[in-house]
Amino acid sequence: MQMKVLKVGLLSALLLTGTGCGSLFGDKGMFRDRSEDYKKAPQLQPITVPKGMDTATLREIYVIPKVEDNFLAEGEFEVPRPAPLVSGASGSEIVRIQKLGDESWALISVPPGQVWPQVRSFMSASGMQVARVDARAGIMETGWFTVEGQSMASRFRFRMEQGVQRGTSELHVLQMDQAGNVNAWPAKSDDTAQAAEMLRAIAQYLADSAESPPVSMIAEQGISAGGKISMQEAPGGYTYIRLELPYDRAWASLGRALEESTFEITDRDRSAGIYYVRLLGPEDGDEAGWLDWMWSSDEGHPMAGQLFLVTMKAQPDKSVSIRLQSQDSVALFDKREEQGLLALIKGNID
Repeated sequence: MQMKVLKVGLLSALLLTGTGCGSLFGDKGMFRDRSEDYKKAPQLQPITVPKGMDTATLREIYVIPKVEDNFLAEGEFEVPRPAPLVSGASGSEIVRIQKLGDESWALISVPPGQVWPQVRSFMSASGMQVARVDARAGIMETGWFTVEGQSMASRFRFRMEQGVQRGTSELHVLQMDQAGNVNAWPAKSDDTAQAAEMLRAIAQYLADSAESPPVSMIAEQGISAGGKISMQEAPGGYTYIRLELPYDRAWASLGRALEESTFEITDRDRSAGIYYVRLLGPEDGDEAGWLDWMWSSDEGHPMAGQLFLVTMKAQPDKSVSIRLQSQDSVALFDKREEQGLLALIKGNID
């Protein structure tokens, strides 16, 4: 034991006297600082995968979403004011059930990567067998089981996707029973009441479990996190909102967003895709609010009471475009005000 201690002592002395401390901790030393090495990393060509081979494992781990709001105002440059902090789901409302016609879904104010493990936990806690999982597609399916009060077995498909706004998710529930073709999922639930009850149950579970949810990196990578809405510049010079939703849902969402953005809807023409609106602005006695970021003047809000046309058109890529125009050709309505009002509407569409 004494000989081993002596050998270690001699080795330490040789390292300190023979090689010197500089060779251990300097720029060329064994324990040099490597915190800046990433700046020298070369950019390599993407790996070429042979035709027919799977490329899923070569995807980016941390994907940077494409920024669509990249337009610049024409004319003299002015530092833009920050966009208003508004969103379709309020901060106090983690989960909200939306409904349009016979279709319903849960809007959740967290990214899909956080919803995925919570849905898995819900299935485990409810005793439902997991029959199929596809994290990249955001799909989780149960096995067959009999719901209480029902005589026929059912199974359910939970589909998670990116919400309209970035950082939100949508959860859709599809139900099928054994009366039809059990080898293919139906386009709509065989029993809409069962699907609605399951959606309410899982929505309540998600709301109760939203304190510190885990994250699924696979689901986060597979389900787009960029949102379905953006502001873009048209070739004609005006700004518009691009919304990736079916026309019926986009029309209903736009109507709610206009009212939540303190517009009054005076008339609407669905066949032409036009909302006739009046900008109300804050009521008398209100404290400085969301409109104050647009005007720095102390003279109130000069556009309050102005009439606008909000037009929505279907596009060939199955998205819709939303444009804001003044009903009064004499009224002042510059590009900065156009973009500011569109930003308010955009933040409330869900």
